[in-house]
Amino acid sequence: MGLDYGGRRVGVALSDPERRLAAPLCTLAHRGWGPTAAAVHGLMQEHGAEYVVVGLPRNMDGSLGAQAEETLGFCGALEKKGVKVHTQDERLSSLEAEELLRAGGAGAKNLREKVDQAAAAVILQRHLDALRVQ
Repeated sequence: MGLDYGGRRVGVALSDPERRLAAPLCTLAHRGWGPTAAAVHGLMQEHGAEYVVVGLPRNMDGSLGAQAEETLGFCGALEKKGVKVHTQDERLSSLEAEELLRAGGAGAKNLREKVDQAAAAVILQRHLDALRVQ
């Protein structure tokens, strides 16, 4: 399961059972680390996900800023729920997601509604691609 963690929303994506292709699933309203971690844990159980890949927002120079620290705090909340967590560099994932959505014909309204889960799919796909290279 892939997550694009944000201050208001968390985009969620899933891979196929063979871990080849990521697809958008839904967007969760972020209601604090604990409640949002519980919602993610519930989705994992519902869909049989073994672990989550959380997009880690790095600065363009690779350093970690305030949003990365917030994201790592959320990762800690997931781990307290017993969730196995991997992080994946998410630089430019939202931009890539917007471009993919536009190419698919999404209008402005659909773009806003779908960009978080599309970004989660981009993050998860990067992770899946990296697994195949190893």
